[in-house]
Amino acid sequence: MYDRIPRPLRSALPALALVGVLAASAAGCAATGDRQGTGDSAPSSTRPPTTEAQVVPPEPHVGFDYQIGGPYPPAPGVGAVSRDRTAKPAPGLYNICYVNAFQAQPDALDWWQANHPDLLLRDATGSPVIDEDWDEALLDVSTPAKRERLATIVGAWIDSCAADGYQAVEADNLDSYERSQGRLAPEHDLAFARLLVARAHTAGLAIGQKNAADLAERGRSLGFDFAVAEECGQYEECGPYATAYDNRVLVIEYEAAGFRRACATWGRTLSIVLRDADVRPAGEPGHLRRTC
Repeated sequence: MYDRIPRPLRSALPALALVGVLAASAAGCAATGDRQGTGDSAPSSTRPPTTEAQVVPPEPHVGFDYQIGGPYPPAPGVGAVSRDRTAKPAPGLYNICYVNAFQAQPDALDWWQANHPDLLLRDATGSPVIDEDWDEALLDVSTPAKRERLATIVGAWIDSCAADGYQAVEADNLDSYERSQGRLAPEHDLAFARLLVARAHTAGLAIGQKNAADLAERGRSLGFDFAVAEECGQYEECGPYATAYDNRVLVIEYEAAGFRRACATWGRTLSIVLRDADVRPAGEPGHLRRTC
């Protein structure tokens, strides 16, 4: 059951800009020969080797800020920052590019309906299955063919992150199966994630697993390089990420109690930040940022 409080507001890509990005990338991203496998099952044994020497994950316990709600100058001590893919990287830092990889931004739903309606997961009535917390339609990763087509689209965003100078990408909503009304299984999301891992590594980017603590070992085995975990302190699930990713875990807490718990147990090993639920930029009313 999906019982968490709402995740922070994500800065949406304007619909017209999304159309432009996808149209521009259609020719260059059609090839998919760099991707690994298309089966429904993801490997659960050893992690496949990464041959791209330029792929560098974030350091354990690096000073971290989560800026997907809007960029602002990082505070002293910050060594890594995550920003929405429409924002520019922070000069001189380790930059992680936020990509909503498994769900559709609300203002892009019309584009998906008009251009790729079959790539939206649908319920028994034919309506898109919606993540009600964020009014986001789930993408349909249930078949190899659909995953390949979606990987072309999302892969173009990943390539743009690399072109903009990011060092890594966080692929949000690996846990979309939890909100799929039983139409997706973890194996579907992991199989799609495998394609995104291959695309990111080919582009020279590290890639982070976003949420789904119960899939941490499997995510690492298919090639994720680090984890981005929302509220693992609040829900006492930081351990699986820390074990799977050798403490390369970026933790975002939104509740004071969860932040205190995370800091008490993991403050010397993981990168932990307390943010306001809307991840507002510094200077805006309601902005909150604290570290252990």
